[in-house]
Amino acid sequence: MILKTTALQKRLWIIFFIVPALLFVVIFILLPLFFSLYNSFFIWHQLQRGAFAGLANFKKLFFTEPYRERLLNALKHNGIWFCYTMLIQNGLGLLFGYALSKKIAGAAVFKRVFFIPVLFSIVAVGFLWSMYLKNDGLVNSFLNLIGLSSYQRAWLGDEHTALLAVIITNIWRWVGFPSLVFLAAIDSIDQSCLEAAYIDGVSERCLFWRIILPLIVPALTVITVLTVIGSLNVFEQIYIMTDLGGGPDYSTDTIGTLFYRTAFGSVDTGNPEIGIGSAISVVIYVVTLAISMFSMLVGKAKEIRL
Repeated sequence: MILKTTALQKRLWIIFFIVPALLFVVIFILLPLFFSLYNSFFIWHQLQRGAFAGLANFKKLFFTEPYRERLLNALKHNGIWFCYTMLIQNGLGLLFGYALSKKIAGAAVFKRVFFIPVLFSIVAVGFLWSMYLKNDGLVNSFLNLIGLSSYQRAWLGDEHTALLAVIITNIWRWVGFPSLVFLAAIDSIDQSCLEAAYIDGVSERCLFWRIILPLIVPALTVITVLTVIGSLNVFEQIYIMTDLGGGPDYSTDTIGTLFYRTAFGSVDTGNPEIGIGSAISVVIYVVTLAISMFSMLVGKAKEIRL
């Protein structure tokens, strides 16, 4: 009887801790996703749902101008965002994490310095960097000071540099996160493996590429998936630093800003297009899920081979 009571109490405690998180996921993730998919199958008259339209909204999104052009342009920018973030942000994060694992002088201070920007409000970061990148801002003043005045420009007003400027700002803010994740992963490696490699005369370069990197594949997989999710759901940084129109000349437009602009003020009419906006949100989810699952499968395959 006592054993039955203990088992029941254990189940109740499990339910107590799981149910709140499950409700949160259902209410704020699954239900909005379901309604987005549902709404995408209807014709909308501004904010009023009309007749069932099947895949008409998707057809319009993929094959009708200007939606097709805007969608491909936005997806291209999301892809550029992912590539830069993966190469620069996560590359620097891996470098910083490895350097900090070597217990260099001031490592404890550097860990805090790298992570401080992550704690800043995205609004504050976007506003400050918008000021720095103005014609008379800090960046141009610094270029003038070091004799590179020929490189001065309106960084957020030039279609060739606006997206890159926003990406670099985002990298500056987030590079501390992968740094600490990789540091934790490296510190969790069994030291006897590293000591055996040093005894065998393995060089530092070979140690990193042949031993450390393969052993932190799970951390690499997590960071890759988070990078995919973050890159395909870019909105706030663009909104704060440029505008919802993806200016200048749609050079900073992403699928997130395109969704907002379409759902709440259509691309071609200026009126809300809930149906097409819902279709865009479904595209965001499907692309994010597909690439994330692919990244996880690749990461898991590498773990198995190891």
